[in-house]
Amino acid sequence: MRDKTKSFVRVLVVDDHPVVVTGCRALFASDRSVEIEEAFDAKTGHQAYLQQHPDVTVVDLRLPDLTGFELTRRIRKDDPAARIVMLSVSDDPAFVVRAVDMGIQGYVSKSDDPKLLAEAIRKVAAGGRFVSPRLAEATTFAGAEIKASPLTRMSARELEILRLLGRGDRIAEVASELGISYKTVANVTSALKTKLGAKSHSDLVRVAVKIDLH
Repeated sequence: MRDKTKSFVRVLVVDDHPVVVTGCRALFASDRSVEIEEAFDAKTGHQAYLQQHPDVTVVDLRLPDLTGFELTRRIRKDDPAARIVMLSVSDDPAFVVRAVDMGIQGYVSKSDDPKLLAEAIRKVAAGGRFVSPRLAEATTFAGAEIKASPLTRMSARELEILRLLGRGDRIAEVASELGISYKTVANVTSALKTKLGAKSHSDLVRVAVKIDLH
């Protein structure tokens, strides 16, 4: 049986690459106070969060069905106090700023030393915040680049709609995928054109491809 006086940390890892989950388990193999659960896409990750209420959720930025930003938005809608660590293949400082603006407590790149992910999980579990030192430094000196990035001007929902448009989905398909109305998607699409200075649907697609959320 568990020692009830000992503090356990329950971690949910949402990532579609099994090697990432295996790596997370290996990081804490010698520490029985950390429990790792897994999910391989946003839908099952959201369900797992609601069932398990983990202490920390590690979310891949690029999931097969939704972005990590949209999954975070959905989790936070159900639990505003959720503690999230974003795990990303992107080193773009704008992604870091987007995550911090959303209130995500941790951000680590997949190219960082894996020990930094373990450090992020422990620190966030304890109520703190953690950004990979390399990314924190890059973000500090990328003011103009960040300001110019479309990422910092969009909400998680807008990013998700833009991502789906970028992969070639029509408005009706985006609405069906996200479970929202056609009118909502059409209105957001129109607002995105204004916000991003896009004159046409094709311009929006080009922005989505450039951001590379897939």
